[in-house]
Amino acid sequence: MLSLARFVIDATPPQAARAVAARAVLDTIGVMLAGASEPAARIVQQVVAAEEGAAVAKASGRRCRILGTDLCASASAAALANGTAAHAHDFDDMCFVSLAHPSAPLVSAGLAAAELADASGRALLEAYIVGFEVEARLGRAMNPRHYRRGWHCTSTLGTLGAAAAASRLLGLQIVQTGHALAIAASEASGLKENFGSMVKPLHAGLAARNGVVAARLAASGMTASASALDGPQGFLAAMDSASPSLDAQSDLGSRWEILDTGITVKLYPSCAATHPALDTLLDLQRRHRFTAGDVETIEIGVDAITPTVLVHDRPSTALEGKFSMPFCAAAAVVDGHVGLDSFDDDRLRDDRIVRLMPRVRMHLDATLDRSAAPLTQARVTVRLADGRVLTASANGARGYPDRPAHDDELAEKFTACALRALPEARAREGLAALRAIDHAQRVRSLIDSLQALPVQKI
Repeated sequence: MLSLARFVIDATPPQAARAVAARAVLDTIGVMLAGASEPAARIVQQVVAAEEGAAVAKASGRRCRILGTDLCASASAAALANGTAAHAHDFDDMCFVSLAHPSAPLVSAGLAAAELADASGRALLEAYIVGFEVEARLGRAMNPRHYRRGWHCTSTLGTLGAAAAASRLLGLQIVQTGHALAIAASEASGLKENFGSMVKPLHAGLAARNGVVAARLAASGMTASASALDGPQGFLAAMDSASPSLDAQSDLGSRWEILDTGITVKLYPSCAATHPALDTLLDLQRRHRFTAGDVETIEIGVDAITPTVLVHDRPSTALEGKFSMPFCAAAAVVDGHVGLDSFDDDRLRDDRIVRLMPRVRMHLDATLDRSAAPLTQARVTVRLADGRVLTASANGARGYPDRPAHDDELAEKFTACALRALPEARAREGLAALRAIDHAQRVRSLIDSLQALPVQKI
């Protein structure tokens, strides 16, 4: 545990890693702004207001902003609210080693801790990176077994990553950081059975909040077991059938997962397991010019893990639609794209989508490369009424590390998301500030550029 804690506090991430982290922070704050008005995020904001409203008169010290609102709360409450908002559209980024959405918890915990510490943009990026490395190393040791057992890695591994990021920003000592990670190991939870419900985005908020709480408890003197991660009844043993070791941390500081594995920026606001198929299907449609009325069947071959994630063949809510291959594929063909508007609740009643969904079939394709990362492959076959049979395969999708989103794509996504919470001028100002985050002297000033209204304490 101490070697991991020492890395968290002492590591010096290279500039290339900071550049990747800066893109991730920009992307995550965009989806956080878009998600702030979603029902799950609104519920969390209401509970935070109810829980903290009476106590604020006695509170001292700085409060932390809840982005996309005029609210200001305690660090842990702000992390909870921002983390939930960041994952509300399932538009936040992915890592295929941790099998998690790393940035929603990391950025949300990091923003709260950075406000408390009045930290710089570079300090936030470096904290993000060490948190990402902790998540990715644990994911490399535990996955895909941990994920297959039903654990939502965004929440489980994300809690430890958030604790690492918060510990660094809050200036914990190495021993204290070890305790924070051990506390976080006992906080970690999150079940995949809740995919397609409001609780899935809540998982990201809980991970962010718990990471901040773990760091603050440790900073205040709380201690925990030094073997909470790798002991016989520790995190690894309890959450992974193979009881792996922490060997994956042996080259910490000399090899960076954020550079080698990379981060997938999502260009569709649906589960990442749909993206290879959606990319392929939309490409076939552009090249062969067919419409929903031309389609007889769409067959989509996937790997063995994908059906455990895309569990809603006939979704009854827009959230379930994000985890439905038939819905996502039908919406893609009907609209010619997949965007935030594809998952408005009224789209579930769109006759064109409803008619096409039964003709979309997802099946296990045993011929796909078993050595590839989970959720990254698809084989799509479209049979048209005129007799044409169109087939194409995908290994990854746009936005993946080997096909990264272009800067203009990232800016377009950020702006579209930010406009759901900010006026256009503020969205442009926020984009410019985030592009220069590595040089920002104060994260607080950067957040000021993302506020549409005066902050109200709760």
